[in-house]
Amino acid sequence: MPMIDVYATAGTFADKHRLAADLAAAVMAVEQVPDIPMFRQNTAAFVHELPAGDLSNVDGGSNYVRVQVLTNAGALDRGKQLAVVERLTHIVADAAGDPSLFARTWVLLTEAPDGGWGLEGHANTNAELVAAARAQIAGLQAGQGAGG
Repeated sequence: MPMIDVYATAGTFADKHRLAADLAAAVMAVEQVPDIPMFRQNTAAFVHELPAGDLSNVDGGSNYVRVQVLTNAGALDRGKQLAVVERLTHIVADAAGDPSLFARTWVLLTEAPDGGWGLEGHANTNAELVAAARAQIAGLQAGQGAGG
């Protein structure tokens, strides 16, 4: 259930909502989590627009995008890390309509400590999240069986 934050100069993206949805869906797909409401409703991206001049590298360059992905501890092995970085970088460049942005998109992967993922006012451990997901899957399967 990652949270994704995108920081870019205002005007970089024409459709920030579509960008946010595409980024969230991509990370969910790479993580290979079940497509259940718990994950769909708690995987989100936030696009933060910065005024001109609020972003600079050491040389004064400001045409960059930073994407920070916060995941549960252990959610991304090395192959998934590489896949997330590549997919998100492509999505950002495509959303900006600027293929050269591929070279100027920084992706930072971070992990929440076990017990550091809060939902509904409770700091959940990974084991608690897995148990909640399994319970939701079982409930959905029971509901499908009763309805069909």
